[in-house]
Amino acid sequence: MQLGSSKILAGAKYIYLAVFFALLSGVFYPVITHSAWDPVIIGTLILFVGLAGAVSLYKAGTGDRHRKAYLAIGLAIMAAALFLIYGAIGRA
Repeated sequence: MQLGSSKILAGAKYIYLAVFFALLSGVFYPVITHSAWDPVIIGTLILFVGLAGAVSLYKAGTGDRHRKAYLAIGLAIMAAALFLIYGAIGRA
């Protein structure tokens, strides 16, 4: 019984993150103004890229193996997320 419960909690965790990122990127703005959904989708994807970089940096700080690899990958992904943000606002 415990195994099924942990799968449900794991799924709920990812659904919660997706909903939180969608709200953070302004999901209600297109509903109110009747504009395009493209900025919301792009903003949510950029937040997920940043999350992947943050998870990699966390693993670099807490893991015993492959610290340098996690650190390099995490910093590269975070730099890519920053580049995507600048691209989304039109400054790149």
